Amino acid sequence: MPVILKAENINVYYGAIHAVKDVSFHVNEGEIVTLIGANGAGKSTILKTVSGLLGSRGGSISFLGENISSVPPHKIVESGLAQVPEGRAVFLQMTVEENLEMGGFTRPKSGGRTRLERVFTRFPRLKERRCQLAGTLSGGEQQMLAIGRALMSEPRLLMMDEPSMGLAPILVEQIFEIINDLNRSGSTILLVEQNAQMALSIADRGYVLENGEIIKSAPADKLLEDDDVKKAYLGG
Repeated sequence: MPVILKAENINVYYGAIHAVKDVSFHVNEGEIVTLIGANGAGKSTILKTVSGLLGSRGGSISFLGENISSVPPHKIVESGLAQVPEGRAVFLQMTVEENLEMGGFTRPKSGGRTRLERVFTRFPRLKERRCQLAGTLSGGEQQMLAIGRALMSEPRLLMMDEPSMGLAPILVEQIFEIINDLNRSGSTILLVEQNAQMALSIADRGYVLENGEIIKSAPADKLLEDDDVKKAYLGG
């Protein structure tokens, strides 16, 4: 499988705090790759760096064979990389349909209606609520909306930051079913998730982060069996 995303020796600082330390990883086309680790391990920082919201001191990030280390965020979206942010971050005072239209701002207007109907086909509940303000949706519906908004840019790679955060267990299962279905439909996914058990159960490969460094990387099924991972992240 061709490599779609490659990060090499990225280092990210918040002031004097060295948050991400010489991190290297890659994502192959068609995979689900997950980054797991405790709060503050650097998972979300890595996604923000890949999407251009934060800068790396040294190292490089390439997407589809092009170096995107210094590319502005909107140009990265145009190139085919979209992120579903932590906490969903939908536009609360805009309708469902308006939120989705915002997700397609980098794409030609001529195909907007087709993209919108494609999202509504995947998420019938959003179609039912297309004229409803996003702020009145449930947490699970807002997460569907955040995913649908990202899909409006027709990404080659979809990055998802803590999609299960704050959701009831039954909705967590539903969100992971959606992620799995997106992957089966051809989406390549980089997943950051504190629910390590669920993330590894659907991923192809995983990286374990601790204090800003990758301490383990392996096929997901191997990480599920790893005694250190079980003890630290799986309650084993």
